[in-house]
Amino acid sequence: MLTIHHLRISQSERIVWLCEELGVEYDLKLYNRDSETRLAPPELKALHPMEIAPVITDGDLVLGESGAIMDYIVGKYAPGTDLVPGADNPDFARHLYWYHFANATLMTNGMMSIAVNAVGAQMPPPLAKRITNAWAHIEKALGEAKYFGGANFTSADIMLGFSLTTARAFSDMSIEGMPNLQAYLQRIGARPAYQAAMAKAEPGFPPKLD
Repeated sequence: MLTIHHLRISQSERIVWLCEELGVEYDLKLYNRDSETRLAPPELKALHPMEIAPVITDGDLVLGESGAIMDYIVGKYAPGTDLVPGADNPDFARHLYWYHFANATLMTNGMMSIAVNAVGAQMPPPLAKRITNAWAHIEKALGEAKYFGGANFTSADIMLGFSLTTARAFSDMSIEGMPNLQAYLQRIGARPAYQAAMAKAEPGFPPKLD
């Protein structure tokens, strides 16, 4: 049985959302953060050497890393799904770009901000510009297509979702003046699978959609 080990208020919400979109059956185990460190509790850390979420177990398999987990679930449980455009799809390259942008750029920017703030430092101008560029890039892209993967909703949208929603609840990042992103998040929030995923993964925590 596929089991998603979800650390509350973390990027592992992506995996719950993916399974809801695909209609894949799964068991969900929720873990609360340590009240002092705000990190994963010992029982979640014991699952994987990196001691972070997301983690899934599937029989004897223990797998971490959002991208690897999403590719595994799609490949094993939903091959050929429309959530992943094929090479003959005109949106193939666009989907790939944003699917990888999510962790390679946007999550990296977020972690840099957390690290700088943690030591009470000022963000160096080159890094601040990198963050500004990323959000401007997002706003422009959503003015060109309805979804990050192009005309249709894809797993790129799921991969980006955490940084655009839940992560902003714990920062001063505002999306005021980003009408394309604001409209996009309303579309995402209206999806039944997203609503179901957030109700299961984050009970009592309203999605950050504005």
